[in-house]
Amino acid sequence: MTEINKVAILGGGNLGRAIARGLVTSGAVSPGKVAITRRQVELLDDLVDEGFLARSDNRGAAMGADVVIVSVQPQQMEDLLDVVAPVLDAGKQVVISTATGVSIADIRRWVGPEIPVVRAMPNLGIAIGESMTCLAVDDPTTDAAHVGKALFDTMGSTLLIREDQMTSATALCACGIAFFLRAIRAASQGGIEIGFHAEDALQLASQTAKGAAALLLANRNHPEMEIDKVTTPQGCTISGLNEMENRGFSSAMVRGIIRSADKAGALYRPGE
Repeated sequence: MTEINKVAILGGGNLGRAIARGLVTSGAVSPGKVAITRRQVELLDDLVDEGFLARSDNRGAAMGADVVIVSVQPQQMEDLLDVVAPVLDAGKQVVISTATGVSIADIRRWVGPEIPVVRAMPNLGIAIGESMTCLAVDDPTTDAAHVGKALFDTMGSTLLIREDQMTSATALCACGIAFFLRAIRAASQGGIEIGFHAEDALQLASQTAKGAAALLLANRNHPEMEIDKVTTPQGCTISGLNEMENRGFSSAMVRGIIRSADKAGALYRPGE
């Protein structure tokens, strides 16, 4: 399969909705070619207004789609895939799962061994084309791997990783966007403390964070190399950095990522 004409997103929660909007914003498909499902289909009325196809029937949505993206909770995967498996076509469709902890082997048990399967871990930045999406396949040379990468490359950056790294990707990328948002919120609160109005402090903190990330991506430097450019002897930057480290800033971030990875690894256990 080289061309994607129709996409089914089974699960219209926050991530499913973000993927739908990201696909359209990127120009990968038009909204009329994206079917998105939810039990309470009326909760998708805003997407219908944008031209998307909203359905409550997962099997009907999956039928004939080039790509079937399954974006539900891990505990819901087996029941959903049992429903849609009879209409999946191994020669024409790729199944992409965003469910944490559900392995490719698990998915193949439910949909059959011939169905091409990709695991994807995007984050909410996907809605505006700025996701960091990790992908895993059991054979990186397959057409499914190319389809998954081509699709998610339109909505940000992708990295093909080993499947056993997907739990770590959940913590660092999917959960991680919330960690960085909390850091920006904290910076804006500091800005208010030193005299800025709330909306100005948030703009300053957000753009500064965006610039910091862009520097690293553009220059491919280690963060400390960029930090060294703005730290001078007895200066205000190093003083602030040392105070943050004394308060446990870096260690708190590291511990938070590890805790999230531990939690992600326990969200789904086969047979439970």
